[in-house]
Amino acid sequence: MTIQEQYDLLEKTVRGYNPAADFAQIRAAFDYADKCHEGQKRKSGEPYIIHPLAVAQIVAEELKLDSESIEAALLHDVIEDTAATHEDVAKLFSPTIADLVEGVSKLTRIQYATKEDEQMENLRKMLIAMSKDIRVILIKISDRLHNMRTMEYQSPAKQKQKSLETMEIYAPIAHRLGMQRMKWELEDLSLKYLDPIGYDEIVSKLGEKQQEYEAFMQRTQQQIDERLNELGIQHIVYGRMKHPYSIYRKMFNQNKSLDEIFDLFAFRVIVENVGDCYNVLGVIHDIYKPILGRFKDYIGTPKPNGYQSLHTTVMGTDGYPFEVQIRTREMHEIAEYGVAAHWKYKQNGQGAGTEGRYEWVRRLLENQEGADAEDFIHSLKVDMFSDEVFVFTPNGDVQNLPAGATPIDFAYAIHSAVGNHMVGAKVNNRIVTFDHILKNGDIVEILTSKAAKGPSRDWMKIAKSSEARSKIRQWFKKEKKAENIVNGRSAFEAELKHCGLSMKDVAASENLPGLLKKVSYSSLDEMYAAIGYGGFTAQKAVSRMQGELQRIAKQHQIEQQALEAAEQPAGKHEEPAPAPKHVKSEQGIIVEGLDNCLVKFSKCCTPVPGDEIVGFITRGYGVSVHRADCPNAARRDDPEQAGRWIKVSWGSDTNDSYPTILEVICKDRANLLLDISAALSTTNTFVLGINTRSTEDGFALCRVEVRVRDGLQLKTLMNKLNQISGVLRVTRPAG
Repeated sequence: MTIQEQYDLLEKTVRGYNPAADFAQIRAAFDYADKCHEGQKRKSGEPYIIHPLAVAQIVAEELKLDSESIEAALLHDVIEDTAATHEDVAKLFSPTIADLVEGVSKLTRIQYATKEDEQMENLRKMLIAMSKDIRVILIKISDRLHNMRTMEYQSPAKQKQKSLETMEIYAPIAHRLGMQRMKWELEDLSLKYLDPIGYDEIVSKLGEKQQEYEAFMQRTQQQIDERLNELGIQHIVYGRMKHPYSIYRKMFNQNKSLDEIFDLFAFRVIVENVGDCYNVLGVIHDIYKPILGRFKDYIGTPKPNGYQSLHTTVMGTDGYPFEVQIRTREMHEIAEYGVAAHWKYKQNGQGAGTEGRYEWVRRLLENQEGADAEDFIHSLKVDMFSDEVFVFTPNGDVQNLPAGATPIDFAYAIHSAVGNHMVGAKVNNRIVTFDHILKNGDIVEILTSKAAKGPSRDWMKIAKSSEARSKIRQWFKKEKKAENIVNGRSAFEAELKHCGLSMKDVAASENLPGLLKKVSYSSLDEMYAAIGYGGFTAQKAVSRMQGELQRIAKQHQIEQQALEAAEQPAGKHEEPAPAPKHVKSEQGIIVEGLDNCLVKFSKCCTPVPGDEIVGFITRGYGVSVHRADCPNAARRDDPEQAGRWIKVSWGSDTNDSYPTILEVICKDRANLLLDISAALSTTNTFVLGINTRSTEDGFALCRVEVRVRDGLQLKTLMNKLNQISGVLRVTRPAG
């Protein structure tokens, strides 16, 4: 299918459900994306525009979203992967569309200390964006779905990494939003790369028994159909096989082979109203024998994502157990498309979403305040993706909590004041311990007292939900700040001692800012407080600082050796020199009397091989190499600094290239920059940057940053530049 044919199909799909969409703007978005991505290719070799088109097709076909969403889907990579900016998109289309596109874009331009930090920031940004406009995540999931559909073109390592991320993050978000169809496809595609042997085994075995299974499903569907027609209940009934990942998970959890799993089938009955749902349930239990303990009423108690349905598992006449799901048309729409089913359309095609129903997104973000990356991702998975238990207050109000929740989680779910003043709990009218695991249907009563001292630190380990842990952390943060700092400092210093590191190095003014950056705190007291109230751990703090502290300690040792070498009495050098040994150079530099010394080239004079050089022993950063004619090197006669200057020389194993700077002073004229660029090109010089400015008196100052192999190449380049018409002087700045 050509690109134009794909675009025509997209327009046709949108017209089918939203004839009032703004097709002129959709076309403009396609044309702009096509222009921005011009020349870019996907890993498959196809033009890049194929991907945004496919994402827009998923948004239209699967989710039936408004024209703003279609435009944002077409543009979703322009800010991230092309020269287009947020301002450009806002100006050409609308600020809303620009915000949608930016929300979908990942934070690829920022470097993070760990993979968890990067994943946390991407998730946090995505959650903030979806709390403002839920369409962001709908487009993001569509983007990930198309990437998973075309994952065969990626490397095996990338396939596994993206599949794991999809399984852990995107499929559960789709589930939390009630988008079952997309969730199943994301899970199956991920499994295909995470365990290809297991996936192929399930698919091939299902294929072998396809005819037998289809015959059973047809017979069962006919039986249900006939009985409901006899009773005059308007309905649609159809059966489906469980999808491969659902079967795989069951095999894994129950340690069974495929032949031992019988409930591979599910039937759906869709009716007109809620009353008919319960009527059909009675009919199903009349035709087939229900399996005890396998009935769930999600109509009376909906899932947090809005899902409503009656579920029952029965034994078929052929001896196969199967599940029947009974729901109304509206419930079915929500079950299949989730949040997208709530999307409304105004007359002009602009979206008017019901984000109020998804207040949990904001709560999810608030509960993560003060959490570090690892805890953020762990608690996010618990809150968002785990199975729920439904428990009741004594008044009959339902509270849904993560599986494994305790009375502490229940108390904080009611209100933070209830949790902070809790002294006991009753479950089904019996006193229980704080670590009692709540079960579906439990009636929970929290006993409180104004004289309560507040939560215990042990509650952090007992609480299952991040909401409870966050509120406990907030209490300790607010009520016990001074105590937290003392406890945090004590824990941090003990961990430092355990790792053989020095507190003196941490507190040193030249080291502290870099170390605090590693742990993302603005001061030591702030870090101590976080360790004290449980928002961070001493182990993580030391672990993140350890590399830098070890480098500083090693550097102190090297500096001491260098100073001792420089202060040796002259007489000692008159002794016969030992047989010469091979000295390893660092970045092409040999430092007299030292091996494995950290070396850096000074930015004030940018030396290259061939230059006469000297070394200066810095505090904490090794030896800084200067050109001998650098004004800063002239200070080696200063008595205060004399002991810090050391002899250095170029080794035989110099690097491929070294950065240096040239300043070109010339008479300003047309095409001057073009001629300078041509000179750089003909000498095969790698250019890092060019900066030019004109003066009022008709001159031009040009600063050229280049990489050169040695002084010879640099001299050739300077001669070439001097030959350009209008060039007055070419110099190397220093100092």
